[in-house]
Amino acid sequence: MTWKPHVTVAAVIHRSGRFLLVEEAPEGRRVWNQPAGHLEAGEGLVDAVVREVLEETGRPFEPHGLVGVYRHVPPGSGRTYLRFCFAGSAGEPVPGHRLDPDILGLRWESREALARPGA
Repeated sequence: MTWKPHVTVAAVIHRSGRFLLVEEAPEGRRVWNQPAGHLEAGEGLVDAVVREVLEETGRPFEPHGLVGVYRHVPPGSGRTYLRFCFAGSAGEPVPGHRLDPDILGLRWESREALARPGA
């Protein structure tokens, strides 16, 4: 059997003491996440994270560096996800841009709020 990980990209976007999050409902459960998504065929990692942030937040993204590379295997899934996480800055919303239909909302949240249980 050939090992074939699913490659994803994610963004940590910080401004004025707050982090930009997107609300989604995978499998019907509402959650707040980093803007993130899958690498497409023939796409570079930086191009992918810039595209995903625009699709999910409606904002242009400028990566400043790589935070890390992470491997995740959801229990019982048989899948491996390899995530490349970038830190960077986001511009103002692009007028008229429609968010990815899976995105339910956006919010800027402080580090303290994110550290609270149940956040």
